[in-house]
Amino acid sequence: MTSALNPINSALIATGLVPIAHALGTSVGQTAILVSALYLASAIAQPTAGKLSEVLGPRRVYLVGTALVLVGGIIGGFGSDLTTLTVARVLIGIGTSAGYPAAMVIIRRRASLEGMNEPPGNVLGGLSIAGTATVAVGPPIGGVLLAMFGWRSAFFVNLPVTILVLLMTLAWVPKDDRFERRPLGEIARRVDASGIVLFGGMMSALLVFLLSLPSPAWLPLGIFLALGIVLVWWELRASSPFIDMRLLASNMALTRTYLRGALTLLAFYTVLFGLTQWLEAGHGLSTQAAGLMLLPMGVLGAIVARPVAARNLVRGPLVLGAASLVVASGAVALFTSTTPLVAIIGVTLLFAVTLGTTTVSNQTALYVQAPAEQVGTAAGLFRTFGYLGSIASATITGTVFRHDVTDSGLHVTAAILAGVSIVVLALTVLDRSLAKRQTFPKATVTEPQDASHNQLAPTDKYEMFVQVLTRKVTRDEAAEKWGVDQSTVVSICRTAKEGALDALDPTRQPTQRAELDTITTALEAARAEIELLQATVTEQALAFDARRD
Repeated sequence: MTSALNPINSALIATGLVPIAHALGTSVGQTAILVSALYLASAIAQPTAGKLSEVLGPRRVYLVGTALVLVGGIIGGFGSDLTTLTVARVLIGIGTSAGYPAAMVIIRRRASLEGMNEPPGNVLGGLSIAGTATVAVGPPIGGVLLAMFGWRSAFFVNLPVTILVLLMTLAWVPKDDRFERRPLGEIARRVDASGIVLFGGMMSALLVFLLSLPSPAWLPLGIFLALGIVLVWWELRASSPFIDMRLLASNMALTRTYLRGALTLLAFYTVLFGLTQWLEAGHGLSTQAAGLMLLPMGVLGAIVARPVAARNLVRGPLVLGAASLVVASGAVALFTSTTPLVAIIGVTLLFAVTLGTTTVSNQTALYVQAPAEQVGTAAGLFRTFGYLGSIASATITGTVFRHDVTDSGLHVTAAILAGVSIVVLALTVLDRSLAKRQTFPKATVTEPQDASHNQLAPTDKYEMFVQVLTRKVTRDEAAEKWGVDQSTVVSICRTAKEGALDALDPTRQPTQRAELDTITTALEAARAEIELLQATVTEQALAFDARRD
């Protein structure tokens, strides 16, 4: 639910700018800061929330973020000037940004503990639908809310939702590992506070430049480039980088997923905002009616996404989505003010196919391509790239329709859409890293062991497993305490869990034994280790029974 708040808040305010301007006695152009403030806050906060979730715990970040949305909704609902409303939108942007990356961290950690060898498609599908497909539902919902309850409902709508989310999170989401109090400087180093500040400044300058178009402000662009260079220099030297530049350079599959997602959302948002304006000007529809015209697109997008997510399909849906985008873009070029509304709805359904297939498949690809310990930051960056696409789409529509909303302007937009869609199709078809059905690479399942893994005694491994299981230490703290990396801690805990189950249930077929019989002799040590752990667990179980008796 929290992951849906960000896109819904992004779309809700679009229908409220005019009534807010009238109520505050200001121009509609000035109220546009309410849109850009949320975009800026979200673009910076998404990866930041991901990094904080990885270091401080996703549940903590989730709760704080939801509380910020609640506060922002109250401040905005009772606000009476543009400054107050802008502060409220910033708080809502920061708070709603915590939902998606924190949820991805929770899902990935849960899947790792369960030993899953493929992404949990149904869970990821629900997250994707809530986070992206609901964007198309925002305008009609906003139109109805504002018509019934006024512009303040665009802020107050957050209150019941956030209260419900807080209660559900406290009741159902498992508590994070115990966080040991550390000096503020050490926490800042672990989350890379300097990297976050540099990234925030860089993104602020970029958004100011993009929002200045078609009359470009070149100074913000220069600041963006300068801060980008400093950020790369800093991250290459940071012990715990906010953005792992080496990963982006070496993991080109992940980088292509970011680019593919940004371009797809650029096309989608151009349709969402540009087509809405054209429907109002060319067909004389009200804002509410134009929003309702796009409602079938959101519904079909959600329907299409579900089976794609459940089967962890990637390559096929991405190709289909890119092809649908090409065809739909060409169809938009044929629109005129006399085009029947039924035909327009039919073309938006082609965009719905793109929305439903690409958002889920790109998310599944990201889930597998990103390292488990960095999935929060990676998910946040994915959303940031999406925001860049949406801001670029607003720049396109603002430039094309700067004088008047006409058929020729829509055709120019369609030509841009066609070019973008062809690039997306090429990026998809030529990407050999995309599998038909996405699973974790073999190395992720068997998890290679470092030398320190084999140097640890079985009793040390068992003690590590118990302390992590009982939340006496976090995985990071266990890695530091026993002098191994985090992947080794995960591997030892998984092996200990399987050994315990095998020892306590004689009828159970060990889950890894059949696989170990077929792999190379280099993994024979793993079999011996399991046997040692079984013996250790049995000994501990017998000792526990003796003490209990």
